[in-house]
Amino acid sequence: MLTNQSAGSVGSSLARAASRAAAESASLQVGKGLITQTRPEQAKLPAAARLLLADPAAVTVQDGHPLDSHSGLGLTAFYYALVLVVCGMLAANVISGQVDHALGYTHNDMGPLRLHRPLIRATRVQTLATSSTLMIGLSLLMGTMVMVAAVGIMGMDASHLPLLWLYSVAAIAVAGVGALALLAVFGTPGMLVVTLVFIGMAVPTAGATTPIEALPGFYRFLAEFEPLRQITGGIRSILYYDAQGDAGLTRGWVMMAVALVVTALFGFGVTSWYDRKGLHRIPAEKKPDETTVLA
Repeated sequence: MLTNQSAGSVGSSLARAASRAAAESASLQVGKGLITQTRPEQAKLPAAARLLLADPAAVTVQDGHPLDSHSGLGLTAFYYALVLVVCGMLAANVISGQVDHALGYTHNDMGPLRLHRPLIRATRVQTLATSSTLMIGLSLLMGTMVMVAAVGIMGMDASHLPLLWLYSVAAIAVAGVGALALLAVFGTPGMLVVTLVFIGMAVPTAGATTPIEALPGFYRFLAEFEPLRQITGGIRSILYYDAQGDAGLTRGWVMMAVALVVTALFGFGVTSWYDRKGLHRIPAEKKPDETTVLA
């Protein structure tokens, strides 16, 4: 019986237990048939032979896809992907706040100092476009730092480093732009929505610690489009399966592209509607009504 450690410790253990139980049960069933067929000659057989007939199959367990020693028992792909998503979320939160401060919409506390800039009136679409551009630029730096920390400092086993870097940058950018779109649409409650989408519903459906097949139907449905699972699949392909496309890398690229398009359309579409309806972040000042004075 061959196991797959890259599927995660829980998934590998569940599969090993189920396969072993099925193999042992099948061996006993075959043994019953053999005993029935050889009943007349059983008296002539030695005891060891009769025991072998009763349970003819021996189950041995081997690692079908060995991983390197610094692969975290098949969980490095999940934790690496989780770090990328969290980096995108945190960067989006910081960028959103700093852009609002630069435009004069909010103040910025630096220790005991409170800084406030003059108001620069910008549409919601312009604000989101500026934030998204900064997010894409910052993802280059953050993707590099994550890979240097994981591979260079912590010694995580990894190959295809240029591809891993490119995929890391893309994952952070997609997560960050998606978070910025939600923040632009929902405002302050947007961070709750971001946390729910990228962490709360994403971690259980990533398929890393617990296999998708062992989850309730609702979570299996979420797993089809939740970003963390798609990113984890691509990272797993790069780290464990020689960057083969059919091992999850192709799906990861495609789903990240779809997520980027959908979140961009959602964010810019809704903010554009806000602007057209005159729902500006700071309402225009009303001019005082002119009154007619009778002589």
